[in-house]
Amino acid sequence: MTEARHYVKLIGEKVECRLCPHKCIVAPGNRGICRVRQNRAGKLYSQNYGRCSSLALDPIEKKPLYHFYPGSLILSAGTVGCNFGCQFCQNWQIAHQEAHTVAISPQQLVQKAQASDSLGIAYTYSEPLVWFEFVADTAQLAREAGLKNVMVSNGFIEPEPLAELLPWIDAWNIDIKGFNQEFYRKVVRGSYQPVLRTAAVARQAGAHVEITTLLVTGLNDDLEEIAELAQWVAGELGVDTPLHLSRYYPQYRLKAPPTPLATMYQARQLAQQHLHYVYLGNVADPEVNNTSCPACGATVIRRLSYQVNLSGLDGESCRACGSKLAIIR
Repeated sequence: MTEARHYVKLIGEKVECRLCPHKCIVAPGNRGICRVRQNRAGKLYSQNYGRCSSLALDPIEKKPLYHFYPGSLILSAGTVGCNFGCQFCQNWQIAHQEAHTVAISPQQLVQKAQASDSLGIAYTYSEPLVWFEFVADTAQLAREAGLKNVMVSNGFIEPEPLAELLPWIDAWNIDIKGFNQEFYRKVVRGSYQPVLRTAAVARQAGAHVEITTLLVTGLNDDLEEIAELAQWVAGELGVDTPLHLSRYYPQYRLKAPPTPLATMYQARQLAQQHLHYVYLGNVADPEVNNTSCPACGATVIRRLSYQVNLSGLDGESCRACGSKLAIIR
């Protein structure tokens, strides 16, 4: 446990957390919405510093990041807690329950990444932004060791801590859970404007950014809304930004039926009117996860599950026509 970096003290030993836009006012002995930041005698502490719930060497495509060192493996670490309350949470056992954790230091995590011949470290599984102090410390050490840092995040963070983190993060997959404030308020328990801000600021800072949206049956799968999302991504992040539209299956507290496949394909077709790269997650069709050259249409990356064939690439260019692609290798 370590003292939090972003909070202010209030009257009567209360504190206001300044990590995320919730700005929880926390009385002594209590915790914020994320469950992992606690007021102890007028000081706010990060209870999950150095606590790891999940650790695995994953394909980078599992994050999902399709245009950032494709075909690589990355050591992926998660903790507990989350500052959202998604009714469809895919990792609710560690996000919203008292999951088992083991102790790990930033130095140990970096050493494990080096020993595993990993591209770097992905902070993922639970919400890494509520692991802020640990991620910030580890990311600096990883960068010094020549490793890459990847954030798989809901993007719900205040500008000041984001600015502190940005210099150390090489790539983000940001989960825009819907392009609808009412959906965020009722189902996610947050707001989407700060998430859009995080994605735009990360891109402006020079980080690689990909976007994921889980299409939840009857809640955020309106085709007009998906078109608006794609237009925003194209306008604010660029037409080469990969968008991953993922198929929902019942999880946690939400029992709606899985997203119809027809909806997934229609959503992809709409998004492709604005973006060069749109992929479908949780859909058993390899064609919707291959990467094609926007200039000539040639398939440059073939994906079957997490098996990746890069034979269509010549470095970061299309082997067929020579066009430079928005792929980092």
